[in-house]
Amino acid sequence: MTRRTRALARARSRTGAAVAIALAALVSGCTIEGADGKAPGSGGGGSVVAVKVDNVRPARPQTGLDAADIVYVEQVEAGLTRLMAVYASRLPPAVGPVRSARETDLELLRQFDRPVLAFSGAQSKLLPLIAGAPVRALPPGKAPGDAYYRGGAKPVPHNLFVRPGALKADPRPEALADAGIRFGPRPRGGTPQTRRTVRFPAARFTFDWVEYEGRWRVAMDGERARTSGGKELSPSTVVVQYVKVRPSRFHDRSGSVSPFTETVGEGSATVLRDGRAYETRWKRPAAGAGTEFTTAGGERLPFAKGQVWVVYAKA
Repeated sequence: MTRRTRALARARSRTGAAVAIALAALVSGCTIEGADGKAPGSGGGGSVVAVKVDNVRPARPQTGLDAADIVYVEQVEAGLTRLMAVYASRLPPAVGPVRSARETDLELLRQFDRPVLAFSGAQSKLLPLIAGAPVRALPPGKAPGDAYYRGGAKPVPHNLFVRPGALKADPRPEALADAGIRFGPRPRGGTPQTRRTVRFPAARFTFDWVEYEGRWRVAMDGERARTSGGKELSPSTVVVQYVKVRPSRFHDRSGSVSPFTETVGEGSATVLRDGRAYETRWKRPAAGAGTEFTTAGGERLPFAKGQVWVVYAKA
């Protein structure tokens, strides 16, 4: 059995186990224990810290996004977007505003080994799935007492922040490889491109290449994206990954159906790096596996060293 075959077998096994746990939790409402006698998501460690970050206009500018290794952009209710900031290399003093989790997050984060998930809460029917997922779910009330705080001039609910260092996580840079992130020199080919806009029903992202900085400047809804400290958000690599976005069985307080972004499967993607666009194929065979980005010739496409943004655009 090859290394790849063994990895896929383990991924499928973890997927089946997670489904069984989630169904059991939904039916019984009981506390589920893992093989080690601990509830899934309990205990220490965590290969990365993932924070669900608000992205509506009143929430901007956000705090701590510049320190993230990966920023995922996903669609939520009413065609708006939220961000999932993943920290594997370093933890900033604070991140936020922190908002609620969605079903999409659970499948997305299966690429990492028991990540810490910081979020403000979730609708009641989703909580059993979160409890059964292989994450350390640490919303307010389950995290250490000094982990979350409200502050700044933003109104509620856009003023909740988390101190990642208080979550007692043990992030490691190698965890990026679990999600399929590979860094390397600029590959051959590609098409020169200095601007790319991705539109959602009620949101818009534009990435502009700045040659002398070697980065893509980010604009959200036509405004330059900066942190609360004034630092521009400027990833080295941007991935526009085309995925299926379908209605889920969950909804928000106003009754709007929560979309579910399918990150397991395969499809097309455009990778932006070094002022060029590379048309690729993405493939993630199981929830426990990472996402591979390959060229038309079947070669893995490396990313430019630095922060990576992955924008889940509807196929």
